[in-house]
This record gives sequence, structure tokens and C-alpha cells, in this order.
Amino acid sequence: MLMRTDPFRELDRLTQQVMGTAGTWSRPTAMPMDAYRDGEEFVVSFDLPGVALDAIDLDVERNVLTVKAERRPVGKDVEMQVSERPLGVFSRQLFLGDSLDTDHIDAKYDAGVLTLRIPIAERAKPRKIAISAGEDAPRQIDA
Repeated sequence: MLMRTDPFRELDRLTQQVMGTAGTWSRPTAMPMDAYRDGEEFVVSFDLPGVALDAIDLDVERNVLTVKAERRPVGKDVEMQVSERPLGVFSRQLFLGDSLDTDHIDAKYDAGVLTLRIPIAERAKPRKIAISAGEDAPRQIDA
């Protein structure tokens, strides 16, 4: 259903956390996520606390889902006393399998969590196949 392609993403995330660097549009920071199957849907949740709804960009091109978000500073005339929350651009790309229906993705943003519900495509659902008897089936002989 979902393919992970960047083996160094966690190392990049840890480095950005330790160094305190903010994500930029050319080099965004990773955002944490959960992904699981719930019946006939594939659910993906992204943690985006403090990000305004209008600062989230969600795209699907072919089977690639891209989520980008930006957490902006509080204000220009503010003197920060403590700044531990990461600012900047966050991004995540997911390669979705052919078994998902990318035309009917439902996206909701509530309490800092972006939740996507992607239905399983009809062609990927298990189904029964009827078997018919062919010409070589045994026949009853009347005498």
C-alpha cells in the first residue's frame, strides 16, 4: 500500500532537531506520521500542531502524495524568551500503491492533526470468482 523510500529521513530529522535548523522550501523538515488500514480505507495522520489550515498544501500526482506545511513565527516585533518549537517548512511524500483510490481522498484537519482517508480501490478488493462447468464435464448416460 505504502512505500518508504528515504532511509536517511530519520537521521535528517535527528540532525535538524539537534542543530536547531528550520526547514526551508528547498530543504523541508520531516513531519511525524502514522499510517494504517482501517477496513476498506487506508488512513494516514500527520502531526502539524500550530500550523494554520491555509499553510497546508496537499497534492496528488499519479501515485505520489505530497504534504507541505509551514509553521510561521509568532510576529516580527516579538522578543522570544524560549523557542523550542520548530519553525519553517515541513514536508512528506508518500508513494501510494495502485490498490488505493487516489481520486476519492478525504482530508480533515482537527486539533493539529491532518488525517487522510484513502479508500481501497474496487479492483484491489478480494472477490469471489464464479466457476462454470466446461464441455468436458461428466455427463449422465441414459440407457
